[in-house]
Amino acid sequence: MNLDTLLNTEIWNGKSLGDLLTLDFLASLFGNVLAAVLILVVGLVLAGWAKRRITNLSKRHQRLDETLFEFLGSILSYAIIAFAFLFVLNTFGVQTTSVVAVIGAAGLAIGLALQGTLSNIAAGVMIIFFRPIKNGDFVEVNGQMGTVKNISLNFTELASLSNTQIIIPNSEVWGNTIVNYSIYPTRRAEWVFGVGYGSNLKTAEDIIRDTIMSDPRSHAEPEPFIQVNNLGDFSVDFLVRVWCDRADLFQFQADMKRKVKEALDTGGIDIPFPTRTLVQPQKGEQASTASTVD
Repeated sequence: MNLDTLLNTEIWNGKSLGDLLTLDFLASLFGNVLAAVLILVVGLVLAGWAKRRITNLSKRHQRLDETLFEFLGSILSYAIIAFAFLFVLNTFGVQTTSVVAVIGAAGLAIGLALQGTLSNIAAGVMIIFFRPIKNGDFVEVNGQMGTVKNISLNFTELASLSNTQIIIPNSEVWGNTIVNYSIYPTRRAEWVFGVGYGSNLKTAEDIIRDTIMSDPRSHAEPEPFIQVNNLGDFSVDFLVRVWCDRADLFQFQADMKRKVKEALDTGGIDIPFPTRTLVQPQKGEQASTASTVD
């Protein structure tokens, strides 16, 4: 192949190699490259700015959910970048309608191959829009308990009570029962205290009531519930239910167990517990046990 034939060979978009090597074409190509770079830079800057603006709306107004606005900001950011990419292709003469059609066909094929992932994304969208949980909530999901740290389109991240990371696919979050311990401002603490059958029940009830209600974390309204609930094998059991602030619940329950026990001891109220007595066997006999209550 001689030089003239090579220069007249069609290379791209109806243009021969000789046409592509002209000064006018190189200048046009250089201008297109600069325009494409400028469009991409402007698109990226605009996408980042739009995402920050949307996200900051939730930070300025406590009524607005931060997770929802982070999601909306990400969607808007991706949309701006996608439009910028289409403008770049159009700058080089590429028919964007055909590109969109190819992307649609590829998206269908990818969607069929990634059904599990898409179900997680769909569940993530439902979680973010309907907000059964949000960042900072203490929840129990799919048998796992912890504080919500992040809700993405694919998974939900929890921090357990021992501060370990728990990753749950969104389809398992949305498709299971969600227990949200942070949704209401107050919680009801509950205890069972057993006293001996020979104890004065009125005195025992007064000691339990005075001990718990003297704590500043106890709420007088709604009215506390303190009543005999069960006649057990070894004890008379009081069921106690008292309302408190949500943040105080766990420590409040732990503190009152010790304080009520000490108060009952001070008041002379017997707290029975089962014991086992071992009987020394005689020669040729098997050991026996006897259960008693102290």
